[in-house]
Amino acid sequence: MQTNNSTAGSLFVVAAPSGAGKSTLVNALLAQEPAIKLSISYTTRPPRPGEQDGREYHFTTPEDFLARKAQGEFLESAEVHGNYYGTSRIIIEDQMRSGTDVLLEIDWQGAQQVRKQFPGAVGIFILPPSIPALEERLKKRGQDEPHVITKRILAAGGEMAHSPEFEYVIINQDFATALSELNAIVKATRCRFAQQATRHYELFAQLGIHANAN
Repeated sequence: MQTNNSTAGSLFVVAAPSGAGKSTLVNALLAQEPAIKLSISYTTRPPRPGEQDGREYHFTTPEDFLARKAQGEFLESAEVHGNYYGTSRIIIEDQMRSGTDVLLEIDWQGAQQVRKQFPGAVGIFILPPSIPALEERLKKRGQDEPHVITKRILAAGGEMAHSPEFEYVIINQDFATALSELNAIVKATRCRFAQQATRHYELFAQLGIHANAN
């Protein structure tokens, strides 16, 4: 049983190999669904051009990150491509209790950790249409050196092997189609009995509808 099963908000976990278009899809979704709150993770990687502390990530040092981890602050944490990433548990739980839908952009390792503590989390994995397309997108992004791109391509196979652990898989070949599918998952999740019963408690009580023990 999920320990916080009285929460009105839903938790979406979105993962993908680098270059699959995850961030672009998520940003487009958030523009259409302002009620969804993007969780801002902590990371020890340096900011990319145009990134700001507290917007894309909370940028910190390895020493500070490990200290926070030792204090049990993170819902999940992982080391990816030599950098640490982590998500604040307290912030996530507070937002969900208030009825806010929360979206996490994390890797498959983090998704496994989240699922242990939030079994009701909705897992969504974004796949590229092909490996060549993935490589081309990484090159066009212009954020990484050639050797880093090669490293990301080599890691992509192992990352995609974990896609069966997610409830939904979106193949990002046509952006508009992929975004429509992501939107459909969000809308369907909001109609789950647990979320509806919590959001509309008084109505369900008036109608004599009660959640079962399962």
